[in-house]
Amino acid sequence: MRWPRWGALGTFLIVVAMVAGSSWLLIAYRTGPHTLRNFVGLAAIGTAIAVLGLAVSRREPANPVGAILGWIGAIALFLTARDVYYNAVVHNPGRLPLDSRVVAWLEESGWWLLVAVAFLLIYFPTGRLVSRRWRPVPPALLALGVAQQVFGVRASEPFLSPLRDLPRPYRPLTGGLRFVSDVEFFAFLALCLIAIVPVVIRYRRSTGKVRAQLKWLMLAGLAAVLYPFVCGAEIIVTGDTGIVATIVGIVALVSLPASVGVAMLRYDLYDVDRVVADSVTYGIVMVVLLGTYAVAAVSLGLVVSDSAAVAAAATAVCALVLSPLRSRLQRSVDRRLYPPRRAALLAIEDLQRRIHTEQAQPEELESALRTALRDPALRVGLLVPGASGFVDAAGTPVSGPQLVPVMLGGAQIGVLASDTTSPAVLRAVAAGAASLVEVTRLRAELAGALREVEASRARLVQAGDAERRRLERDLHDGAQQRLVSLGMAMRLAQRHLGDGSVDVDGLLDQGVAELTTAVAELRQIAHGLRPASLDDGLHAALSAITQSMPIPVRLQIPSELPEELATTAYFVAAEAVTNAAKYANATSIAVRVARSTGEVRVLIEDDGCGGAAPRPGSGLSGLLDRVAAVGGSLELRSPAGRGTTIEAVLPCGS
Repeated sequence: MRWPRWGALGTFLIVVAMVAGSSWLLIAYRTGPHTLRNFVGLAAIGTAIAVLGLAVSRREPANPVGAILGWIGAIALFLTARDVYYNAVVHNPGRLPLDSRVVAWLEESGWWLLVAVAFLLIYFPTGRLVSRRWRPVPPALLALGVAQQVFGVRASEPFLSPLRDLPRPYRPLTGGLRFVSDVEFFAFLALCLIAIVPVVIRYRRSTGKVRAQLKWLMLAGLAAVLYPFVCGAEIIVTGDTGIVATIVGIVALVSLPASVGVAMLRYDLYDVDRVVADSVTYGIVMVVLLGTYAVAAVSLGLVVSDSAAVAAAATAVCALVLSPLRSRLQRSVDRRLYPPRRAALLAIEDLQRRIHTEQAQPEELESALRTALRDPALRVGLLVPGASGFVDAAGTPVSGPQLVPVMLGGAQIGVLASDTTSPAVLRAVAAGAASLVEVTRLRAELAGALREVEASRARLVQAGDAERRRLERDLHDGAQQRLVSLGMAMRLAQRHLGDGSVDVDGLLDQGVAELTTAVAELRQIAHGLRPASLDDGLHAALSAITQSMPIPVRLQIPSELPEELATTAYFVAAEAVTNAAKYANATSIAVRVARSTGEVRVLIEDDGCGGAAPRPGSGLSGLLDRVAAVGGSLELRSPAGRGTTIEAVLPCGS
């Protein structure tokens, strides 16, 4: 059944209630302030329940739970309006019509509220029966509800207040019909109680969302169980039910639709296990407190005649009992009703103890939480510098639709990821595991830094070997060959200098040319090691590179820099500017070098296409190693379509 059907039904009930409510409000106002106050309060509750049912129908169109909530709200409004009308008739005789036959037929209408609650228990929260064997139960409930209404017309008891004096229009049931009526009544009550069985069956079979929704329903059951104890305690103390029982009764009335609404609309709004555990704890504390107060008041009343002294003494006794009771009871209830959180926290404490005795490592946190929460898919993500997102202790990326942040000192240090464990439990575990996550994160960061140092060292060795091989090849193929050729020419000129058979002048000219070429090649090789233009300063060296570029390059460089830092800054800037000119399609480049206490910052920015990334063997990868070799750091920011920024921080002594 889809939203147009259930939603239309809910909307119709609300509209009817609003139209009828305005008329009954006027009647209640004319009856008296007490009737008006009761009508406004109960009508507001009924309307809220109906609106809640409409919201549930909008959220889950195929689920009849929303329509059942609307049914409960409509019955509450009807019963409230009925009582207001009866009071108006009694307070203003003759002004409003009243037929005893209509009163007789409406007398048993309150039972339909119980039928609606039974339907809610049968279909909550999935909107389906728990099995096919339960198909006869809903129609049987309706049939017994109708039978209860019909048999109630011929009841022998007087009408309820305020119509006790109104004579009944029909003769009471006798003989066989009376026996059938009694059997039907007990069968009706038994069937309503049996409606609790599907809730128990669903709870045992369910996991995840459905189990959390059923736990919200348990809260309403706790309020209903607590109500008779409160009434009994108040009767013992005061002789009658009063304001305390009324408040608890209203809470019990509202708790069922409220719990159902939260379960259907926002089942993960709060940690339902925590709410259930706290509710059970404080419910037991309230019962014990009331019982202690009643026993103390009665016992002291037999000895002390002053009622004020009795009340004060009974209150003191309750305070003494309550102080140690609550904390002990909370721990006991948590062990039974809040096992996931407690199991996880105990696992964290055990891991911390084993770490202190060197029997475990902080990296075992993820495994410990998986075992404690029985969630093999749980992940512990760490926020490690240099990583593109959250990673685990092994460096594997951690992601998922449900990420609960782990905070320490107001800063996020990691996440807990799970699709099975509730977010509320994960938040509680995240708070308890924050210190271990921080230790694991720092260890992972340190391990990553050490791995990077080792990898950088290996790359530097490889680069040094490659550079030596290049120099050897360039010297062998270039300057060495020319010098060998020059030596042979000089030797030839020496041998034939006296006989005139060789053009000595030509050989000398050729030797000078070879020597000039060799010197030029040696200078080119030496320039790759350290540019000679750096003798005039970093600004002059970079200007020599940028003058021939078709892209304007802005330079902002201090006049004096330490020799070793100037060389590193030169290669960083030269590589970045060259890459921007070749690959980034940039229209402008800016190079800024700033020196402060203890460090030199080299910043190169362009407005190109971005998307740059250091790849193994690339110039950017070599820059990382070169900067790391002097104890510095290099950061690359290159979002696609938004240019590239390279920033190197080089430490210096002053």
